[in-house]
Amino acid sequence: MDRKITLITKRIFVNPYALAGLVPACFLLLFYFYPLSGIFLQSFFQKGKIDLFFLDQVFASTRIIKIIWFTFWQAGLSTLLTLICALPCAFVLSHYSFKGKKIIKLLASIPFVLPAVVVAAAFQACFGKNGFFFGVRIEHPLVLILMAHVFYNFSIMLRIITGFWSSLQGRIGEAAMVLGASPVQVFLTITLPLLKPAISAASILVFIFCFSSFGIILILGGASFSTIEVEIYRQAAHLFNLPLASFLSLIQIGFTFALMWIYTSFTKRVAGFAPDAEKANLKKAVFLWEKMMIAGVIIFILVLCVVPLLALVMKSLAYKGQVSLIFYKALFENVSDSIFYIPPFHAIKYSFLFAGTALVIAVITGVCAALFIRFCDRKIDNRWASFFDPIFMLPLSTSAVTLGFGIIITLDKPPLNLRTSIFLIPIAHALVGFPFVVRAILPALRSIPENLTDAASLLGASPLKIFRYIDLPLMSKSLVAAAIFAFTISLGEFGATIFTARPETPTIPIAIYRFLGHPGAMNYGQAMAISAILMVVTAVGFVVIENFRKENAEGF
Repeated sequence: MDRKITLITKRIFVNPYALAGLVPACFLLLFYFYPLSGIFLQSFFQKGKIDLFFLDQVFASTRIIKIIWFTFWQAGLSTLLTLICALPCAFVLSHYSFKGKKIIKLLASIPFVLPAVVVAAAFQACFGKNGFFFGVRIEHPLVLILMAHVFYNFSIMLRIITGFWSSLQGRIGEAAMVLGASPVQVFLTITLPLLKPAISAASILVFIFCFSSFGIILILGGASFSTIEVEIYRQAAHLFNLPLASFLSLIQIGFTFALMWIYTSFTKRVAGFAPDAEKANLKKAVFLWEKMMIAGVIIFILVLCVVPLLALVMKSLAYKGQVSLIFYKALFENVSDSIFYIPPFHAIKYSFLFAGTALVIAVITGVCAALFIRFCDRKIDNRWASFFDPIFMLPLSTSAVTLGFGIIITLDKPPLNLRTSIFLIPIAHALVGFPFVVRAILPALRSIPENLTDAASLLGASPLKIFRYIDLPLMSKSLVAAAIFAFTISLGEFGATIFTARPETPTIPIAIYRFLGHPGAMNYGQAMAISAILMVVTAVGFVVIENFRKENAEGF
């Protein structure tokens, strides 16, 4: 046993791939675990001793109890509605081949990569006052919230279920049909039980996103509807009640961690059960009812995923009943003639500057994390890889508002006094994008044959040369996709930015939120215009990412 530990220790401290793990470890320790520990201390310790006075504010307040209850049931209802919308569409996409299918799948996937503030602005443009959608106006904020959640998370449910359902087509269903089972019996007794892990995994993931929804609730819900996420922001930024905000953050963290653990167990069952080697047995529609079903799904996806975005663009171009670029021009002007006014163009400039910096940080830490996990998997023990992989995914299960709040209350003292630093924003953005980079690069690294790197090592190549001439070229497409993903995530990040951004260095989502919070046609028009710009940039980035993905890749 001692000899094995010694051998593992030598491998770790000699191999550069092993030392690469120190980069993400230090990054997470400083900017993730340390801020979370600050939240814990802020909740239970005041002036060096335990203080639980804020618990009365939670359990004795009917308002806070209602907020916690609303957070759960709106997330559950949003998840159920998303599943009802996605399941029939997943059936058609996983069973039939038709013209334009690739474009429809792409259009269905774009909403998920859009920033939450853009989604909120799109639904205001589509169903708000003088709504674009045939003049339909929806007054109730809760209806808008649920619709926006379905729009935002539809692609997650659709892609996960479609990918798994496609792999079930073929021999399993055919064998049951040969034995005399009807299509309904095949679905109820074979397909549905096999689909349960995929449906459960997708539902849990959607529930997590709806549970931690911030931008959509904040903008569309107003003062009447608030979730735990929004209340954390209000208690911290408006009421300066840090102990209560910290305790609500702990509730948020604990629940999302538990859900993420359940989600991981379901994804393992999905990965192990789906017959990936078997290609989907897609068929062309022959009967009229099949053609009508395909047409219905196409129309539904276009209405759900395209109409709100089209409304956003139309609102940004509409001025006094005419098509005009006045709102876009105003983004580059000082409309108020104030010396304290910061033109929206500066928000665009700062957003791209922060996104570029966050891209570098996220890619470097993500590549190092992926190299370390692969090293553990191949050279030490796959149990080490199974341990560190979810550790590196922890920021994905933590809300951006909680991350931003934790960073603000902890990184304000030497030697990490970053509260007034301009680098605090890209650090927070990189923390949010880091798990996506790891998930993009790790499969590419694991697909590289081990005997290829071993042969290079036997021929005298150092680990750095192996990385440069073997690993880097073979993972280049995934690296580009990861970089674009980190860049677009940073551009649209809102939850952490609302804590870390300074008034003189706003980002595009902050500018959109400010515009929507001020009355006047010009402010509303500029919100639509800058939202349209952000929508186009993120959509183009996603299209480029899709071109680097495998042809049949469906999951997230």
